[in-house]
Amino acid sequence: MRVTVIGGGLAGVESAYYLANRGVEVILYEMRPYTPTSVHKTGYLAELVCSNSLKSDVPYDASWLLKEEMKLLGSIVIESARKNAIPGGKSLVVDREGFSAYITERLLKHKNVYVIREECKDIPDSRPLIIATGPLTEGEFASALKRLLGEEFLYFYDATSPIVTRESIDEDECFWASRYNYGGADYLNCPIDEDTYKRFYEALISAETVPLEDFEKGIFYEACLPIEEIAKRDQDALRFGPFKPKGLIDPKTGRMPYAVLQLRREDKEGKLLSLVGCQTKLRWKEQERVFRIIPALKSAEFVRFGVMHRNTFINSPVLLKPSLSLKTDSGIFFAGQITGVEGYLESSATGIVAGINAYRLLNGKEPVVFPEETAIGSLIKYITTGDPENFQPMGINYGIMPEIKHPSRKERRRLTAERAIESLRRLLGGF
Repeated sequence: MRVTVIGGGLAGVESAYYLANRGVEVILYEMRPYTPTSVHKTGYLAELVCSNSLKSDVPYDASWLLKEEMKLLGSIVIESARKNAIPGGKSLVVDREGFSAYITERLLKHKNVYVIREECKDIPDSRPLIIATGPLTEGEFASALKRLLGEEFLYFYDATSPIVTRESIDEDECFWASRYNYGGADYLNCPIDEDTYKRFYEALISAETVPLEDFEKGIFYEACLPIEEIAKRDQDALRFGPFKPKGLIDPKTGRMPYAVLQLRREDKEGKLLSLVGCQTKLRWKEQERVFRIIPALKSAEFVRFGVMHRNTFINSPVLLKPSLSLKTDSGIFFAGQITGVEGYLESSATGIVAGINAYRLLNGKEPVVFPEETAIGSLIKYITTGDPENFQPMGINYGIMPEIKHPSRKERRRLTAERAIESLRRLLGGF
């Protein structure tokens, strides 16, 4: 038995790992490092391009529930994340390189996985086939996909945050803490007074940005807006968004600062720090100029600047079945951000589902449709039944899951999560 998987990102490795562990020979295509992209930096499988956070790890939060479901399904992404976790307050934050290196080693050493380091330029004839080429799908393969699907791709713009060295930060101007003292003192907080905030704001909204091509519209994903786009909405938008001081007390003053920029560890040693919520499309020299207005960053050394990239996705409500197979070819499955899910966990989860249904196809079984009561099932229902005229990416949230009536929001979430886990356990019992 053999399955071809195109794309060695989070979704592709989940599909490959699921199948290989069940005795299926997996041919995994990954073009990096020989064919680079505009945002990837290494040749690792499952490289994290944007943040190194896998969202909230607070019990009964929606992203916590998705992690629990993925763990039940044997997710290698969750396995690696737990082994490579670093302090991150309420979030599951990972050592970026360690996370991807662990997954790469596991797959390269797996007796049933064969990684081909070259660009796949056409649609293979073999079935089952899993396409997990991610939001940066382009070139000859993108052209081949358009011919297969018979329509143009949809897209939105995403951006990444800058990363600085810890040794270049003036730690006399900041303090370590987590919001509301949750967990350890996991974030380096850079307080900003009112005058400095206003200077930063004016510099930010007037700074030069990288322009989009004339033929492209500025469609941004709302949950990952460039910081300058947020600022342009209102002078205080940052103070109620990524720079909110709520839950943080400056030990020097004993008071909540006017605004706070948080820095998060990028590696286990804490030598590199990312600017939380500061994804941007500013030109690189402008990033240095603007962010150095913040006192703690006045001499910051930037090892990675924020960049903007176009994320491509297909019109899944038109094209995909709830099994994630193509309506016109049940042997082709799609997984990852190219389907219209948004986020590391969400992409990984669809990779597992594609792997499960490719395996069932090989064995002459009907595909599995995940119950809507589960986080995974709700995501897949969203991307396969949404409005095709206004389809936009979605990350996991309780708003897309069937509601449980209860006056307490906390209890609603707990009951919803428990129902989801029980529903998934029943489904797995019937595999």
